[in-house]
Amino acid sequence: MKRKMSTVMRRWIAGLTLLAVVAAAAGCGNDCAHLVTGIRIDEAGNNALKVQVKVTTSAAADVHIEYRLQNSTGDWFATPVSKQGTAHKLVLTNLQFRQPYVFRIVTAKDGCSAVSKEYTFTSPGAPLWLKDMYSVVCPDTSVLPAAFKNGYMLLYKRDAPGILSIIDYNGDLHWYHQVNGTGFKTATFTQNNTILAILGTAAYQTSYGNEILELSLAGDTVFHLKKGEAGLQQTIHHEILLNNHNQVVTICADERILDLSARGGSKADTVKSDGIIVLDKKGNAVWKWSVFDALNPLDDASIVKDRNDWMHANSLCLDTDGNYLLSFYNNGQIWKIDAHTGKVIWKFGKGGEFAMPEGSVFDNSHAIHLNSHGALMLFDNGTSKQRSRTLAFTLDAQNKKATLAMQVLLPPDMYSERMGSAYLVNDTAVLQCCSKRNVAALTNLQGRFLWALKAGGSPYRVNFLHPEQVRPYIGR
Repeated sequence: MKRKMSTVMRRWIAGLTLLAVVAAAAGCGNDCAHLVTGIRIDEAGNNALKVQVKVTTSAAADVHIEYRLQNSTGDWFATPVSKQGTAHKLVLTNLQFRQPYVFRIVTAKDGCSAVSKEYTFTSPGAPLWLKDMYSVVCPDTSVLPAAFKNGYMLLYKRDAPGILSIIDYNGDLHWYHQVNGTGFKTATFTQNNTILAILGTAAYQTSYGNEILELSLAGDTVFHLKKGEAGLQQTIHHEILLNNHNQVVTICADERILDLSARGGSKADTVKSDGIIVLDKKGNAVWKWSVFDALNPLDDASIVKDRNDWMHANSLCLDTDGNYLLSFYNNGQIWKIDAHTGKVIWKFGKGGEFAMPEGSVFDNSHAIHLNSHGALMLFDNGTSKQRSRTLAFTLDAQNKKATLAMQVLLPPDMYSERMGSAYLVNDTAVLQCCSKRNVAALTNLQGRFLWALKAGGSPYRVNFLHPEQVRPYIGR
């Protein structure tokens, strides 16, 4: 994942390093300030919105850096504290392109603290790939909810080079991470404030991949595993998350050679379907489940036609009790699966076990999750009507009854037959991703258009992030 540093970046870093070392030598006049013996500024993953500052101290101390735009009179932005060490690596994030910045080093030891003098640098310009990446359409910003204006969106580019991006409602980039030779097929913002992603090369279609990468917002690799290593022996796809035990959960491909002659096939047909795999942070597979464990392909009259993509699992989430909810595109169902025994607890949707209100049966579902009200929320592609919508249900599992808690219809010209997502921003607005139209749209609960983002590619999902999720690395 290392990239060769550009000549421009090398010159920029060299100038910063010289400036910082000369300034550090001056000190700031007390014992804590004199703890600093050196400062070096380096690139942070060849990323123009991040700078890594290495600070050395003569004795173990707490160190952090405060920084802001040079002409700003607002609050200082602060890095997390590097505690009780002599070699400190601090990452300045949330920079703007080609802007002058001022920073100062704060040291603390044995109740003594000191703030250094101020040093300056100018950040590099925007990379060329950003030029046509995002375009915002918003006729009236006054109608946008404050929660949306204060929040951020996570997007990702699925072809190489893969790019994770965090942007605001203006389409301005606040954070990104780039990898070469592969793409981000899907990504999730975790409860640990990290980004967990499936990566895949061009050899892997759409949302399928062969690599897991977890990143901190400082750009550090938290977890990295490739297919063929440890317990990851299968292709993975569509969804990845952390469970309550900090284990990685993802959908995996599974296939069996079966006798389908009773259904008009051959005696040795390959049936391709899906499963769930759980990996610990050492890469060991600690739990597996397969569609084949729960359903007999011969019970499906269409198995010969569908054998190359039987069921097509496409999203996964945790229920409140820690069990799994898994959605299937091909049969329009969502299953609840026991996270210990693998037993299917119930099936919801077309031909499922729940009585559903009139007009609420969905054709296909993507990005299933429990929203802030505890309702099961999903993006319905709407292939039978060629009209997409967002749905949310309150489920009475004991009586097998579903209540429609929300329905937001998108206009016909935003129909997305594949992929897509929908997430609540607050109680009055929904952020919906229409992947096949390369558009994300914010609407109210009646479907009225408020804002749209046109992307330079086909986004699989657009996740909404509240500001507290990304602090202290991103803010404004």
